[in-house]
Amino acid sequence: MTLPREQGAMLGEFGSKDLVEQQGYDDFCHFLAMACGIVLGENRQYLVSSRLDSLMEAHGVASLAELVADLKQHPGSKIYIAVVDAMTTNETSWFRDGYPYDFLYDQLLPYAVAKHKKNLRIWSAAASSGQEPYSISIIVDEYLKNRCHSLTAVDIVATDISQSVLNSAKEGVFHQSSLDRGMSQRRVAQYFDEKGALWKIKDEIKQRIAFREFNLLGSFSALGKFDIIFCRNVLIYFSAETRKDILVRIARALNPLGYLVLGGAESIANYSDSFNVVRLNNGLVYQLKE
Repeated sequence: MTLPREQGAMLGEFGSKDLVEQQGYDDFCHFLAMACGIVLGENRQYLVSSRLDSLMEAHGVASLAELVADLKQHPGSKIYIAVVDAMTTNETSWFRDGYPYDFLYDQLLPYAVAKHKKNLRIWSAAASSGQEPYSISIIVDEYLKNRCHSLTAVDIVATDISQSVLNSAKEGVFHQSSLDRGMSQRRVAQYFDEKGALWKIKDEIKQRIAFREFNLLGSFSALGKFDIIFCRNVLIYFSAETRKDILVRIARALNPLGYLVLGGAESIANYSDSFNVVRLNNGLVYQLKE
């Protein structure tokens, strides 16, 4: 059947628009992979739209193609930072999954004491708005107060690619709705000061944490060595090749027999042979091989 001229023209225009929009999405995916390693894959336009539509409107950007052109031309600009922030900000909670913190309290800290270590270094590699590093610091505080020990310092490095969430994390101020996700009333009373409708974490918990903006695609050398690295619910966003590369560099960043903690849905299978699996009651961690 031959379409009327007007309908055929409209169909041609629609098809061209679709191709332009698809090309814009593909270009944005490539930009995001190069900028921070995140692989969106196909048919995730809805995610990009939900996170960027209001941002693009606020900056007067009409399309993804126009956005990518601006990002490439102005790396480090306000909109560049805002886009990376929007696409890398992930949900988090206090003491997520429980077992990594039980492991820290019941096994790693006692092991460090038994080995007469004076200092322990911990890296929270996707700190987001701060719940993970603050949870780690609370566990450390509880251990140091409740057990005899030789540790004189436990240093926590908390990194994230998003400067905006790191700024929020540094403030250490949380809504009640955030505390309701994993923080017991006992710990709220012990470790937070009420500030109107908000809660501010005490300085004794904050002072052992150093917050730093950091891209996992960059060099780890400036961060130093660690006894345990929390890199949770991050690798799932990267390509297989990037996962392998990050795990190689994590292994190099660990002290001998150091530990790696991944998210509950993540695994090093097929990506690294540098670790032994340590099975716990409710999960597992990975220990660097000798």
